[in-house]
Amino acid sequence: MTLSAEEWQIVLLSLRVGGVAMAATLPVAFALAWLLARGRFVGKVVLDALVHLPLVLPPVVTGWLLLLAFAPAGPLGRWLEAWFGATVLFRWTGAAIASGVMALPLMVRAMRLSIEAVDRRMEEAARTLGAGRARVFATITLPLSLPGILAGCVLGFARALGEFGATITFVSNVPGETRTLPIAIYSALQLPDGEATVVRLASISVVLAVAALIASEWIARRAGRGTGLVVHAH
Repeated sequence: MTLSAEEWQIVLLSLRVGGVAMAATLPVAFALAWLLARGRFVGKVVLDALVHLPLVLPPVVTGWLLLLAFAPAGPLGRWLEAWFGATVLFRWTGAAIASGVMALPLMVRAMRLSIEAVDRRMEEAARTLGAGRARVFATITLPLSLPGILAGCVLGFARALGEFGATITFVSNVPGETRTLPIAIYSALQLPDGEATVVRLASISVVLAVAALIASEWIARRAGRGTGLVVHAH
């Protein structure tokens, strides 16, 4: 199977969008996972529901909401224009934002389960021996929850690679800029002679998705052996 230069560009763009989406979402996902796992506050149920909202909303609705937020008249769009003179509409950065939003619930879920599985008695024992909060986090909490964090990242990356509905609604289908693998497959399906392209790009998508799921499951099993928890990939 030989890819054309344009198809290679699509694959590389998809990997870039997925990688940036996962990296940019990671700190937000971890902070939310920590808050939901350890926090006790009014409105926790509401926050939990909002985090998981992209899983149940139609993706086109999520894309439409992003469009409202990042449009020139939208609150985030005005802020980006005023401070950076930039826009994410019809840009690959917008595709990364849409992919990151759709990947967020999966990342938070995997990380939250991993944080909740950390034995609090070990943390309390370290605190009684004089270790500060930062040291307890760096030497106990983070290492024990790391496999779940990595599994969440892999799942988020795979979800970002497969994102379609929110992306095409938010940043449209611009060749070389926002045309990722799912959008390119959809475009090829509209062409009378696009079947060969569909087969090639779909094959690449399947290989990447299977590799991500295998990696996530492997990491999750390691997490289960280390903490007594199995964070299932799916």
